[in-house]
Amino acid sequence: MTHLDAGAGSGAARPPAAGPPAVRGLSAAEVAERVARGQVNDVPVRSSRSPGEIVRANVFTRFNAIIGLLWLVMLFVAPFQDSLFGYVILANTGIGIVQEWRAKKTLDSLAVIGEARPTVRRDGAAAEVATSEIVLDDVIEIGPGDKAVVDGVCVEADGLEIDESLLTGEADPVPKKPGDRVMSGSFVVAGGGAFQATKVGREAYAVQLAEEASRFTLVHSELRSGISTILKYVTWMMIPTAIGLVVSQLVVKQHGFKDSVARTVGGIVPMVPEGLVLLTSVAFAIGVIRLGRRQCLVQELPAIEGLARVDTVCLDKTGTLTEGGMDLTELRPLQGADETYVRKVLGALGEADPRPNASLQAIIDAFPDVEDWRCTQALPFSSARKYSGAAFSEGDGQSSTWLLGAPDVLLDADDPALAETGRLNEQGLRVLLLARTDHGLDDPGAVRGARPTALVVLEQRLRPDAADTLRYFAEEEVRAKVISGDNAVSVGAVAAKLGLNGTVVDARGLPAEREAMARALDEGTVFGRVTPRQKRDMVGALQSRGHTVAMTGDGVNDVLALKDADIGVAMGSGSEASRAVAQIVLMDNSFATLPSVVAEGRRVIGNITRVATLFLVKTVYSVLLALLVVCWQVEYPFLPRHLTMLSTLTIGIPAFFLALAPNRERARPRFVRRVMRYAIPGGVVAAAATFATYLIARHHYTGPGSLEAETSVATLTLFLISMWVLAIVARPWTWWRLTLVVSMAAAFLLVLAVPSLQRFFALKLVGLQLPWIAVGISVVAAAALEALWKWAGRRFPA
Repeated sequence: MTHLDAGAGSGAARPPAAGPPAVRGLSAAEVAERVARGQVNDVPVRSSRSPGEIVRANVFTRFNAIIGLLWLVMLFVAPFQDSLFGYVILANTGIGIVQEWRAKKTLDSLAVIGEARPTVRRDGAAAEVATSEIVLDDVIEIGPGDKAVVDGVCVEADGLEIDESLLTGEADPVPKKPGDRVMSGSFVVAGGGAFQATKVGREAYAVQLAEEASRFTLVHSELRSGISTILKYVTWMMIPTAIGLVVSQLVVKQHGFKDSVARTVGGIVPMVPEGLVLLTSVAFAIGVIRLGRRQCLVQELPAIEGLARVDTVCLDKTGTLTEGGMDLTELRPLQGADETYVRKVLGALGEADPRPNASLQAIIDAFPDVEDWRCTQALPFSSARKYSGAAFSEGDGQSSTWLLGAPDVLLDADDPALAETGRLNEQGLRVLLLARTDHGLDDPGAVRGARPTALVVLEQRLRPDAADTLRYFAEEEVRAKVISGDNAVSVGAVAAKLGLNGTVVDARGLPAEREAMARALDEGTVFGRVTPRQKRDMVGALQSRGHTVAMTGDGVNDVLALKDADIGVAMGSGSEASRAVAQIVLMDNSFATLPSVVAEGRRVIGNITRVATLFLVKTVYSVLLALLVVCWQVEYPFLPRHLTMLSTLTIGIPAFFLALAPNRERARPRFVRRVMRYAIPGGVVAAAATFATYLIARHHYTGPGSLEAETSVATLTLFLISMWVLAIVARPWTWWRLTLVVSMAAAFLLVLAVPSLQRFFALKLVGLQLPWIAVGISVVAAAALEALWKWAGRRFPA
C-alpha cells in the first residue's frame, strides 16, 4: 500500500494517441477564399433584443397609444398641468428602455464570455476560433462534451459516440466512423475525432438551436401571462365605460366644453394600468443586471421567476457539490500485483486518452508517461458503461488489455475487493478499479472474467460554498436531491460531509414505472449509479408529482435532465452541450450563486404581486367612478392633474421602490387570483367612499368655485384611502417602508399648504366641516378595507 502526492509525476503535455495520419485542414489561402465568397458561419446569435426592438417594445404599446392620443387632446384644450400624465408616460418609457438596454449589455457581455470556441484544424495546426469564424470545409476537432456547431461529415473517429437526442429525441449514443454524417446540435458523449463542415451559416440547424437556447425573452412566464390576462379584461371594461363617460360629460357641460373634455380625459387615463407592464419589465431587467454582476448568465428571462418557484433541486455531485479536480491519494495493489508494473499500466492508460476526465487527469498527474508502451486500441470513458479501457503493446513485446472504472460494475457482487471498496466509499472517497481482461474492448462482455489488479483511491475536492448553499435551500423549504453516476455510498458520504443527510439509494434498484419511481424519489435524498436516461426519468417522475424541478449539472450525462427540468442550471466550465440547453449558466462555476438567483426571482415575483395590487386598485376605482358619474349624470369629480398627482404619490413612486426591495417570500402560483382578491374590494371601497364624499360636497357647496371645492374634498378622500391601501401593501413595515409612506403623505400636505401648489393643482379645501367629513369617511373606508382584505384572504386563499 502506497500513499501518493497527487501533484507528483509528469505534468508535461502529451502527444495525441496513436492513430491514422491527421487531416491537415484548410490552408490560410483557402480560408480567405471562402470568407470572400461568404461561406462563413457568421450568423450573429443575440442573447437579447436589438436596440430597435427594445425601443419598439417599450414605446409602441396599446396603452401608450391610448394615453398618447389623450395627451395630444389635452395639450390643445387644457392647461399644462392637466397634461402632466403624458410627461410621466414619457419618463416611464424612457426608464424602461434604459433598463432593458443595460440588461442587454450585461447579457451580451456574459454570452461572449460563455460562447463556445470550437477547435479548428488549419494548415495542420489546431486553434480555437469563434463559432462565427468557421468556414465551409473547415476540419473541426471534437471531444467529450463538445457540441457540433455546424453540419458536417466525420473524417476522424477514436471511439467517437455522439448523442443526437436534442434533434431526434433518441437518447442512445450513436457511434460514428469516418464518412458518417455529424448533425449540428448533437454533442459528443465519448471518444473524440474530427468532422468537416458541409453546411454553415443559416443552412446549419445549430443556428436555430443556439438562437433558441440564448434568446432574451419575456414569454412563458406565469407572472407576465397573468398580467396579460388582467390587461385583456381591463381593456374590455375600459371601452364601454369610456364611451359612456364621454357622452355624459359632453351632455353635462355646465362648466364649458374644454373643462368637460378635461374631466372626461381625467376619467379615462387612470383606468389604464400603464405602469404595471413597464415596472414588470424593469424589475426583470434589473434582476438580469444584478445577477450579471454575480457572473450569472440568464439565457431565458423567465428563468429568474421559474427558479423562485422551484421546490425541488436535483444536484449533480461532480462539479456542483465537488470541484472539477480530484487528488489521487492512495494506490492499493490487489492479488499480489507488482506496484511498479501497476504504475506503468496507469501511466499508459493516461497517455492513451487525449481528452481525460477529472479522474484520469488525477492519475496522469500522479504517474509518469510510459515511453515504451504503445496503445493499439482505446475505449473512451462513457457514463453509460462506467468504465474506459485500452490495449497495449508493451516494451518487451507482450500485449495486454486493461479496464479502468467503477468496481461494482467491473467485479462480481461476491468479489472480496468490493468490501474494501465499500469501506473507502463510506469515507466519501472515490474508488476506481484497474482490471485486466482477456476480451477485446469492442466486446460487449469485456468485463466478464476481468481480473482485479489495483484500487485507485481518489479524493474529491468539496466546494467550500456547497454546505452553506444546501443549508439555504433547507431553510427555504426547497428539497435537495443528489443525483450522481458515482457509487451511492460514496456520494452519500460526500453529501453527509456537507450536512445533507437522508436515505441513500442505489439507482440500479429503482423501479422503471414512473409512479413507483416518484415515491422512491420522495423517500430518498442521495441517489448513486444513476444513468443519463435515469436522470431524465427522475426529473419527469418528480414533475409528475407536481414538483417544480431545477437540475444542476456540467457534464454531457446531465444534458437530457437539464433539458427536461423546469429550470436547467449549468456551470460555465461545463460541457458546451450542457450550457446550450440550460436556462441559467453560472459563469464563475460557483454553486453559491444559486441562492442569489432564487432570491432575485422571489424579489421579482413577490414585489410585482405587491405593486400589481396598487395599480389594479386604481383601475377598479377609476372604472367604478366613471360608471357612477354616468349613472348620476354629474361632472367627473377630477381633472387629469389631480389623478396624476394621486397616482404619482400613492402608486408611481412607492411602486418603484417596492418593486426593487428585498423580498424572500416564497413564490406561489395563481398570480391573477391573488392580486384580484385584494384589488376588487380595494377599488370598490375607494370608489364608493370617494363618490359619497363628492355627492355630499355637491349638496354642501354652492356658487362660484363650488366645483373646485367639491373636487378638493373628493381628492382628499381618495388620497387618504389610497394611502391606506399603500400602507397595507407595504406590510410588513420596516423603517424605510414607513419613511416612504410618510414621505408621500407629507408631499400631499405640502400641496395643500403652499398657495402656488394649490393653484397649480386646483386644490383648495374650503371650510372645516366637509374636509373633516372626508376624513371621517376615509377612516370608515380604511376599516372596511381591513375587514374585506382579511375576509378575502380567508375566502380565497393563495
